[in-house]
Amino acid sequence: MKKKVYYWSPCLSNIGTVKSTINSAIGLNKYFKKKYEIFIIDTCGEWSQYTELFSSKNIKIINLSFNYYKFLPKRGFFLSRISYLIIFLLSFFSLRKVLKLHQPDFIILHMLTSLPIILLLINNFKIKFILRISGFPKLNFFRKFLWKKASSKLSAITFPTISLMEQIKNKEIFSNNIYFLADAILSLSEYAKKKKNTEILKINNKKKYFISVGRLTKQKNFSYLINEFSRFAKINNNFNLLIFGEGEERKNLMQLITKYNLKQRVYLMGHSDNIYYHMYNAEALILTSLWEDPGFVLIEAALSNLFIISSDCKNGPKEILLNGKGGFLFTSNVRNVLTNMLIEFVNSEKNKEKLINIKKNIKKYTIFQHSISLDNILNKI
Repeated sequence: MKKKVYYWSPCLSNIGTVKSTINSAIGLNKYFKKKYEIFIIDTCGEWSQYTELFSSKNIKIINLSFNYYKFLPKRGFFLSRISYLIIFLLSFFSLRKVLKLHQPDFIILHMLTSLPIILLLINNFKIKFILRISGFPKLNFFRKFLWKKASSKLSAITFPTISLMEQIKNKEIFSNNIYFLADAILSLSEYAKKKKNTEILKINNKKKYFISVGRLTKQKNFSYLINEFSRFAKINNNFNLLIFGEGEERKNLMQLITKYNLKQRVYLMGHSDNIYYHMYNAEALILTSLWEDPGFVLIEAALSNLFIISSDCKNGPKEILLNGKGGFLFTSNVRNVLTNMLIEFVNSEKNKEKLINIKKNIKKYTIFQHSISLDNILNKI
């Protein structure tokens, strides 16, 4: 008899967790279809756009409520917290009912983990709860208390980077059942298909370009990137900067581009469904984030044989770039440091050894390898 695996991941926007959740569910179903039956819990319609995809992969959706996702505010820290509070209140009893009625074997918690953890603490479930800690979690009093309280009841706690795992381990919150589990990021078949499909770049010239990718938020620190590139642009006229993504910082970034008279050098490209193509044709990827864990775009760039220039922020970049052996690392958010590194990159030959090193390192981020590792964890608990 197949074991039932539920995924709990109520995401408000198309962040890396969405891709990680989808790929994890698809991979586990694909490589262990005789062993597991996969379900996605849809709290408010956040997964409705993936109905056809899940259906084609034989993944079932469990709807907790009506579709109110489109009415929830999604931009900004404060408004997103209001939305998560609404989801929490409207999903509390319905999730409890589903878990009691269906009794899955496992439930994997990605986002808004406080709700299922509280249910775990006040109910006598026989379900094995797996907490997925990612990003750069702020250990406020409530989160730390909740994690400590649930530590003995959680069957496994997984981390996407070893550095984050060690940081949390040193806080002595969890006593055991801690595992490193690389995110399911890379689909080799998707990469092979997309890198060949062209997208027209709507820019006014055909210079070489650097690329940066991510939601236009403060976390991604694109204002710092534009400031640094403005100084680089004064001494080098051969490169443009293309920034792919959407978000609440777009207006501020456009003002910055105008301020430095960079409208013909820096382009906000919006969202792209085929970022692999642009990576395949860029000179280097620049990541200026204040934190990442692990940093999906770094792994996608490495697959594309694209050289990486990244901040040394916590937690992913240093681990993915092997502390500089797989690319350039610069001190995060310091004036002129990135400018000087761009100059160094342009004036030096591309380091093939770094590209080889990082290519070997990202193998663990394939959907296949993630599925193998996840299955091993499920077997242990």
